[in-house]
Amino acid sequence: MMMCAAVVCFSLLDAAAKWLGSSMQAMQVVTARYVVSVALVSIVLNPWTRPGIARTRRPWLQGFRSLLLLVSTALNFFALNYLQLAETISIMFATPFLVALLAGPLLGEWAGPRRMAAIAVGFLGVLVVTRPGLGGLHPAALLSVCGAFCYAFYSLSTRMLAASDSSETTMFYSGIVGVVVMLPLLPLFWSWPTDGLSWLLLICTGVFGTIGHWLLILAHRRAPATVLSPFIYSQIIWMVGLGWLVFGQIPDRYTLLGAAIVIASGLYLLYRERVRAVPEGSARLD
Repeated sequence: MMMCAAVVCFSLLDAAAKWLGSSMQAMQVVTARYVVSVALVSIVLNPWTRPGIARTRRPWLQGFRSLLLLVSTALNFFALNYLQLAETISIMFATPFLVALLAGPLLGEWAGPRRMAAIAVGFLGVLVVTRPGLGGLHPAALLSVCGAFCYAFYSLSTRMLAASDSSETTMFYSGIVGVVVMLPLLPLFWSWPTDGLSWLLLICTGVFGTIGHWLLILAHRRAPATVLSPFIYSQIIWMVGLGWLVFGQIPDRYTLLGAAIVIASGLYLLYRERVRAVPEGSARLD
């Protein structure tokens, strides 16, 4: 339930960003999302209540990881100006395949033939959604693809940092670096919202993001990732629903078919991860 609630928050975050994109620049929305989120997180995680939280053994990797998250967020918000919610999330669902593919050269975790087959099928699903060269999606789909790559490298760097820094330290840097980078640039794209709804949605981008990540952390403290990961795909339901309810957009059959292929491949990839995690010769309980 926590994982499902988290993806609801992330869906509401994307819907708010898409709505705001019609009246202001995406970078302004990104900045608001970071500033509000950092303000909320700092109430709990700060150098005074958690001494030593800013101490890291790998500062360059922390900075690089945080920049990857910032770029992925910005690319996603830019893409939302032109694509449907269901289209962007269908492309972002390719992240687990990219992580599995890149984990070999970066972490030495090479995928076997069955996992490689699942990765290939998953990318085929992404191609069905984007339909490159066939007059399919808006070229902004490339932004979502680039965002998925950035998020995959972000996920891998998070795993690399887990061996040296605490999750609280990593979360602290995730927001601080984004604020430090964006605030000096704010005068270049800031425009004052002209109505109360825009102000409310700007604040909500940070609130939804913070609550979503908090629920994500709570869920992972109570269950392993292999149990929780399949529930991430329930986000497609909320993205389709919000796209229809808020923007009057209904995804076409190619988007739905591609999303179904990506989800099915992702679930099989998770199944293979669970099989690999079971010690050889252990008793099966099912």
